[in-house]
Amino acid sequence: MSTDQNDDISTLSFETAMKELESIVERLEKGNVELEESIAIYARGEALKKRCDDLLKNAEEKIQKITFGADGKPAGTAPLDAE
Repeated sequence: MSTDQNDDISTLSFETAMKELESIVERLEKGNVELEESIAIYARGEALKKRCDDLLKNAEEKIQKITFGADGKPAGTAPLDAE
């Protein structure tokens, strides 16, 4: 598939992209897809995987914990997972 055919992926929700990705994996695992179509849906699957990864990364960046100062008052935020 060309980039133009994958442009709609940038607007998909995580759930929608994941559902479509799962469908592609299932089709490829069955092996009933011709070579040309396999290549095309594999490429779309890669784009869907990237979309899901990007959405997860954005969500992780938004999840933060509140930090407290010595006086016990909120002092700001920090990443929830400080690894």
